[in-house]
Amino acid sequence: MSRICPLYSGSSGNCTYLGGGKDGILIDAGVSCRKILSGLQQIDVDPGQIRAILVTHEHTDHIKGLRILLKKLPVPVYGSRETLEYIEQNDLVPPTAELREIADTIEIARMEVTPFDTSHDCAHSLGFRIHMADDRLVGYATDTGCITDAVDRGLSGCDVVVLESNYDRGMLQSGRYPYHLKRRIASPQGHLSNEDCATQIASLVKSKATRFILAHLSRENNLPDIAYQSSLSQLLLEQMKPGIDFTLDVASRYEVSRMLTF
Repeated sequence: MSRICPLYSGSSGNCTYLGGGKDGILIDAGVSCRKILSGLQQIDVDPGQIRAILVTHEHTDHIKGLRILLKKLPVPVYGSRETLEYIEQNDLVPPTAELREIADTIEIARMEVTPFDTSHDCAHSLGFRIHMADDRLVGYATDTGCITDAVDRGLSGCDVVVLESNYDRGMLQSGRYPYHLKRRIASPQGHLSNEDCATQIASLVKSKATRFILAHLSRENNLPDIAYQSSLSQLLLEQMKPGIDFTLDVASRYEVSRMLTF
């Protein structure tokens, strides 16, 4: 039996637990060590069961708690070569940290993890396709300005998909951000809009994906209800039935989200 739980998700910080049996991993550590350990406690996961941390990229909302967390949990950190070099060169991990490049499929905690490139303005961002010990598949992609072929392949056919639904286009354009920041967010190397996320989710249902978690919502340019309704409306438009063809959750920003067992 596999389990996934976004502990925290959004532009304020990201960290997701994924595990099966007594082995688990974290994807990103973008909130404080205290909050991560508290989140694990809330879902009854012993921190000692965490075998590794996957890092999508080096932006603060994905690595903020990494340095302190590794002092409490001295586990390997996996990421792209460029991301790990940035983290190390900027003293964002302890000197003793075990940094391991992930460029192809590797086994971590009885899970086969396959990285794929996402489209984001950073050193080298990754998403992950994870084959669980019980043959379930998880696809994870945040911080991508567009759905590339690599992202689509990484998510297709997965039992659970965690996908960015970062901003509402109307809220972004009418919001208080300066023009250059609006342009960056909406660019192919920025973030994924609710509308683009909804289109991709509908496509993924056709590839037999069934469970979706909307993640990494913007604090300024989105709302959970808007993100949810955007994807739900697209799915209903294509005659897909909730509870039969799909389930849809929105990861919480400040609170531990619902644990999904699959």
